[in-house]
Amino acid sequence: MADIIPLPDHRFRESSKTPPPRRRPNAETRTREYLTPPEIEALIAAAGKLGRHGHRDATMVLVAYRHGLRVSELVALRWEQIDLKLGLLHVRRRKNGIPSTHPLYGPEIRALRQLERDKALPYVFVSERKGPMTDSLFRKIVARAGKAAGIALPVHPHMLRHSTGFKLANEGRDTRTIQHYLGHRNIQHTVSYTQLASDRFNGFWQD
Repeated sequence: MADIIPLPDHRFRESSKTPPPRRRPNAETRTREYLTPPEIEALIAAAGKLGRHGHRDATMVLVAYRHGLRVSELVALRWEQIDLKLGLLHVRRRKNGIPSTHPLYGPEIRALRQLERDKALPYVFVSERKGPMTDSLFRKIVARAGKAAGIALPVHPHMLRHSTGFKLANEGRDTRTIQHYLGHRNIQHTVSYTQLASDRFNGFWQD
């Protein structure tokens, strides 16, 4: 796991009015649009150690990654969608995506239970001012954690969703299952992940 690089605390405030920088074309800033599982682990660890809301931030990264959530789906997540006793998450997809019910596993359940003790709003993730989390704030959290984790490329939240697809495809999950897990209506959006899976090339060389 990459070492966590400490950043000065004055560089990040939740109440900052500074807008996030304008996005440049992806090809200009990154050679790939997903993170590997070790990079995801490093990102979660870094998010958990930065600022005063590390547990919340690390949980957001974990839940977004485990369930392939878009930023808009993550920040809109409500407690009524979560059943911690049964270990279920009811995913409401944006962009005309297909809704589904995902299982929750130990790390997510434990992290969410800790947040549930302090819940003050219907929303799972809230800001320092006890308002709903915003897209722009989560982008800043992820970018900051990526730098602190020493990840070599700029990190943005949608890379978490791509990382979910990459991981599932690399494990050999069938394309139709990945499609339903990510809520794609068009399977062509899912095929891009199977094209990235390195296991297709296993056995090419017999060294």
